[in-house]
Amino acid sequence: MSHYKDTIAPHGGRLVNRIATSDQKQEFLEKASYLSRITINDRSRSDLEMIAIGGFSPLTGFMEKHDYDSVVSQMHLSNGLPWSIPVTLPVSEEIAASLTEGSLVRLDDTSGQFIGVLELTQKYTYDKSREVACVYRTDDEKHPGVKVIYQQGAVNLAGPVYLLTRNPHPLFPAYQIDPAASRAQFREKGWKTVVGFQTRNPIHRAHEYIQKCALETVDGLFLHPLVGATKSDDIPADVRMRCYEILLEKYFPRDRVILAIFPAAMRYAGPREAIFHALVRKNYGCTHFIVGRDHAGVGDYYGTYDAQHIFDEFDPELLGITPMKFEHAFYCTRTQQMATSKTSSSTPEERVHLSGTKVREMLRRGELPPPEFSRPEVAAELIKAMKPLVGI
Repeated sequence: MSHYKDTIAPHGGRLVNRIATSDQKQEFLEKASYLSRITINDRSRSDLEMIAIGGFSPLTGFMEKHDYDSVVSQMHLSNGLPWSIPVTLPVSEEIAASLTEGSLVRLDDTSGQFIGVLELTQKYTYDKSREVACVYRTDDEKHPGVKVIYQQGAVNLAGPVYLLTRNPHPLFPAYQIDPAASRAQFREKGWKTVVGFQTRNPIHRAHEYIQKCALETVDGLFLHPLVGATKSDDIPADVRMRCYEILLEKYFPRDRVILAIFPAAMRYAGPREAIFHALVRKNYGCTHFIVGRDHAGVGDYYGTYDAQHIFDEFDPELLGITPMKFEHAFYCTRTQQMATSKTSSSTPEERVHLSGTKVREMLRRGELPPPEFSRPEVAAELIKAMKPLVGI
C-alpha cells in the first residue's frame, strides 16, 4: 500500500459528498408522501448523481442565479473558480409556481422512483437565447445541445441536493468508480501523475496513439468513457465498453490503465465542455487531461482546435489540471504507423484520416473499419454489434 497523498486537490479544495446518510435517508422516506414532487429527466438525474458523488465539486446542488449568470457570461463561478457549463434543474412555469422556496422537493426519476431531494433555495427565469449563444456559440436548433435548452422548462430550480442511494450502475457495476474511489486507487498504485481521457466513441487507432504518447510521460491513464445520455446516432455504451475491454486486454499495459465509466450526460458544447470535462477529471484525481481534435464537438460548429485554445483563457493555477494538447493523428502509409503533423514528413496523400463520425457511417453501411483505423478485434466487435442495430 502506497502512502502517497493525493497529488491534486478537488476543484475548490474539498470533494463534495451529497449522498444521504442512513439517518437522512430514513427522514426523507418518512416525509416522502407529503413532499412536493417533480419528475426529472435522464440528464438531470445524471447531474444529480454527479453532484452527489463529488464529480461536480465544488457544486453541492443546482446553481443559483448568481452562479448561473457568472458561468454563462464569464465561465467562472461567482467566487472566481473556473466553471464553464451551467448545471441547472429546469422546470415549466406551472411546476415552478406549485413549489415554495425554502421547502424540500422530492425528486423522482422517469420510472417514478424516489431518488433524491432538493432543498429549494431559489427559482428563477433565465434567457435561453443568451445561454445557447454563450455556451454553444450558436442558436441553431439542429445543434443537439441547443435543442435541449430550447425544449426544457423556462424556470430553473436551485439549491443543495441529496441523492437517496448510490445504486450500482445497471450495465457496468464493475466499472462504476466514483471520485473518492478513483483517488484511492491512484494512491494504492502510487500514481502521482494521472492523465484522463474522455470519449463517447469506440477507441480507434488515433485515440490509442495519443493515449500512449501521454502514458510515456505520466504514471497512469484513467480511461473514462461517457455512458450518460448521448445523441441517438452515437454508438451504444455497452458496445463501446466491450471495445475498450478488448483493446486494454491486448494492446495496453494493464497495470497502468484504469477503465471507469463517466455517468454524465453529453452536452456537445465543444470548447466549453472541454474545460468542464477537465475540471471533472480533476475531481476524480487526474493531474492531466488529453484534449484532442474537436473535443466534445458536433458537426461543424467549432474550429478544429478551439477546445485547445480555450485553455489559454484560464489561469492555470485556478484551473489546477494540465491539458495535454494533441494534433489530429493519422495513419501514415509511408512509415506504416500512427503519427501527427508534428512527427511526420508524409504528404497528405499518405495520411489516412478517419473520425468517429466516419466509422459510424461505415458501420451503418455494414463495412468493416480498416486496420489503419481500428484494431481488427475491435472492428470485428463493432460490426457484430452494429449489424442488428442497422438491419444489415
